[in-house]
Amino acid sequence: MIRRTFLAGTAAAVAVSASMPSAAHAVVPPRTQDKDDRRAASMTTAPHLRPAHEQVAALTSRKISSRQLLELQLKHIEAANPGVNAIVTLDVERARKEADSADRHIARTGKPLGPLHGLPLTVKDALETAGMRTTCGAPDLKDHVPDQDADAVARLREAGAIIIGKTNTPAYCQDIQTSNALFGTTKNPHAPGRTAGGSSGGPAAAVAAGLTSAEVGSDLAGSLRLPAAYCGVYTLRPSYGLISTRGHIPRLPGWLTSSDMTTLGPLARTPADLALLLDVLAGPAPADAPAWRVELPGPRLSRLRDYRVGIWADDDHCRVDAATRDLMNTVTGLVRSSGAQVDVTTRPVSMPESDRAFTNLMYATSTATTPDTVFQGEVDQADKLAPGDTSPGAFYLRARTQRHRDWLIANEAREKLRQRWAQYFTQHDILITPATPTAAVEDQTSIPVQQRSITVDGAKRSYYDQTTWLNLTSQVRLPSAIVPAGRTTDGVPLSIQIVGPYLADRTVIAVAAHLAQLLPKPLSPAELRKQ
Repeated sequence: MIRRTFLAGTAAAVAVSASMPSAAHAVVPPRTQDKDDRRAASMTTAPHLRPAHEQVAALTSRKISSRQLLELQLKHIEAANPGVNAIVTLDVERARKEADSADRHIARTGKPLGPLHGLPLTVKDALETAGMRTTCGAPDLKDHVPDQDADAVARLREAGAIIIGKTNTPAYCQDIQTSNALFGTTKNPHAPGRTAGGSSGGPAAAVAAGLTSAEVGSDLAGSLRLPAAYCGVYTLRPSYGLISTRGHIPRLPGWLTSSDMTTLGPLARTPADLALLLDVLAGPAPADAPAWRVELPGPRLSRLRDYRVGIWADDDHCRVDAATRDLMNTVTGLVRSSGAQVDVTTRPVSMPESDRAFTNLMYATSTATTPDTVFQGEVDQADKLAPGDTSPGAFYLRARTQRHRDWLIANEAREKLRQRWAQYFTQHDILITPATPTAAVEDQTSIPVQQRSITVDGAKRSYYDQTTWLNLTSQVRLPSAIVPAGRTTDGVPLSIQIVGPYLADRTVIAVAAHLAQLLPKPLSPAELRKQ
C-alpha cells in the first residue's frame, strides 16, 4: 500500500484574531523594474521558488534533477506550510519514486516525459487522485482513497508532472473561505488574520507561499478567482468545457457529471505558467478523445496598444472600496498610456440582471447531491410560499426546487446573456473589471455563515458580495483571468479581472502578460517569508 503522510491536523489550525487595518486606500505605484532587473532577480531565486516554466526548462536541460527539485520543495513545505496550512496531504514516498523514475528516463533517452517533465505539483483536494486520500474537506470522506485519477490529474501525470500532495478546501467546496473540521483554516500568506478565500484557498495560498510552483483548482462561483485575488497570484477560469471535470468533488465519488457552471483551471505566479498548464489540461475527456481535439486560437493581437479595451470600474449593484477605485483608476491610466483604445462607459450586460440569473442557476445546480429528505423538505417549504413572496428566502427555495420547465427558461435567459456578451466583444477585445470589492477580508471561520458580512468603505454588506464581480462570467462560459495589480498601504494584494470572448483564453493570458509588465510586481514567496 502506498504510504500517505497527512499534514495540518486540527492542532495546526491555530485561531486567528488579527483585525483589519483601517489605512488601506493607496496602492503601490506602477512597476518600474525593467526586464534585465527581473531576469537578474530570477537567476538568484532558489530553484524551488522559480516559476513552473523555468523549473521545467531546468529539468529538461538537466540543470537540476527532479529528485533534487522535489527535495528542495519538500524542505520548503516543511518550513513554510505550518504558517499557512495550505497543504493537507503529502505522498512523499511515491513522489520520490516518480522523481527518480523521471530522472532515469531522461538520462537513458535524452527526452523529457512531457511538457511538465518531473515537475512536482500539488492539486486541490477536490480532485480525485489514485492512491492518495481525497477528502474535499469533508469528514465523511476522510478515508476516501480513489482508485482512479480525475481526468485533469491524469493529464498532468501524462505530461510528466509528479503529484506530491493535496491542498485545503472547505467541505465539499461550499464556502468562499477555506476551513474545515478535518484540517482547520488556511491562512492568507500576506496577512494571517485575513481569509485566503475559497473554495480554492489552499491552492492559492500554496502558490503564493511557494509550496508549489503552480496548482489546479476549481471554480463555480469564483472559487478559483477569489482566492487568487486575495493571495496575490494569477489564475484563469477557462472557457467552459475546455477541461474535463470528471473526478471533481463535490459531485460525489463515482459521479460522471458535474455542475453546468463548474470549471477547472490553473493558478500560478506568472501568466506564462497559466499558458503552460492550460496547454496540458485543455482537451477532450477520454471518451471523446478519438474524435476531436482542442486547437485554441492564439492571442488576437501582439501589442497591448492595438487592443480595444473595455473597463468596467464600478457599479451601483456592487460598489467597490476606495483602494479598489484607486486601483482601477491606475490600471485605466496604464492601459491608456500604452496607446490602447479604452472604453469606460459601455457595459455588456446589466449587473443586477446577470447576478440574479446566475444565482438562480447556482441554487438549481447545487441540488444534485442534496439528500432526498433534505430536498423534499425544501419542496414542501416552497409549496407553502405565498405567490407574492419575493424575499431572498423565497427566491432561494423556488430556485432550488424549480421545475425542469423553469430551468429551461432560466437557461434560455443565460444564452441571451451570452449573446449580449458576444456582441460586446465584436467592438471590444477584452474587458477589465475589479476582481473583488475589497482586498482580502477578515477570516470569519468562527462566525456562523448567516451572520457573516463584509465592510466596504464603512458600510456593512452581504458576505457574498465578495464574488459578485467574478460571477458576471461564471454562467456565460467566458475565460476570466485574475491579475495581481497592486497592494493596499498595509501590504494586502489587490487584483483585477480580465474577461475575453468565449474560447479566447490565449488572448486573456496574453493581456495579463502585457499588464504584468506595467503593474507592481507581486511579492515573491521569499519576500513573503521575510515579512
